[in-house]
Amino acid sequence: MPARRTAAMAVASQVRPYVGAVIFLVRRIAAVCVACAVFAACGAPNAPRGPEQRSARSSASASGEAALTPGSGGLMPVFKSARTQKKTIALTFDADMTADEGPRAADGERFDNPELIDALRELKVPATVFMTGRWADQYPEEARGIGQDPLFEVANHSYSHYSFTDGCYGLPVLPESRMRSDVERGFTAIRNAGVAHPMPYFRFPGGCYDNRALRALGPLGVTVVQWDVVSGDAFATDPDAVARQVLRGVRPGSVVVMHCTRSAAPVTEPAVRALVPELRRQGYRLVKVSELMGASGGGG
Repeated sequence: MPARRTAAMAVASQVRPYVGAVIFLVRRIAAVCVACAVFAACGAPNAPRGPEQRSARSSASASGEAALTPGSGGLMPVFKSARTQKKTIALTFDADMTADEGPRAADGERFDNPELIDALRELKVPATVFMTGRWADQYPEEARGIGQDPLFEVANHSYSHYSFTDGCYGLPVLPESRMRSDVERGFTAIRNAGVAHPMPYFRFPGGCYDNRALRALGPLGVTVVQWDVVSGDAFATDPDAVARQVLRGVRPGSVVVMHCTRSAAPVTEPAVRALVPELRRQGYRLVKVSELMGASGGGG
């Protein structure tokens, strides 16, 4: 018996270092896995990539328009482009006017662009216009004309054009407590201008958002529409350069962001006149966001 006990103790003394090493290795692997999970949950603040974005699917809203189903955790769903192999894209135009720019408009600065709307009509380009409520207050006849034209659809770009996050191109920042009411006020102003049925879509001013903003606006039941192609028309001086930038960036299912504001985007109208024929020559079909979203079965 003493000999067996001595042998067992010898074996145990040889195995013990390996057991310790295995335990150490298991603990290190567990720590790495936890760290990876933490980093995976973090995303760029303006482009969340949680499960609520990946699981979004196209559906019909309560009013019948194409929309995305809400994500998990009460976050608004976000649509940036369509999953499609068809050469179909949407041109979108932000009609920007910040709530405090009334005095500048009174001094003659133009935040509208009727020549652009005329060009879209002349070229028969369906388009989605994301309109601030302040813009609709300033230009009610133009807002009504866009909203009543079946070539276009009107969506919400907030009332104030204030930012929903910090550090967004110098825009004033809305507190979380005012985010929802600002969007609701935008819809009210658009309807008061004569747009009877604005689309249940919302675009963040400056494109800046985070999960806090998505959660604050979740109860509104609307879909956030952003973009995957930046036209570069804001403050541009060369319309051909704007057209080239769009042509370099588009792919099937793209959403292009442009502007309907003469003072901040003075060359958008000639850029569109150069861009649209070339897009069509390359086989692209131009549609409104609602058609792109409805035909895609979801987006990313």
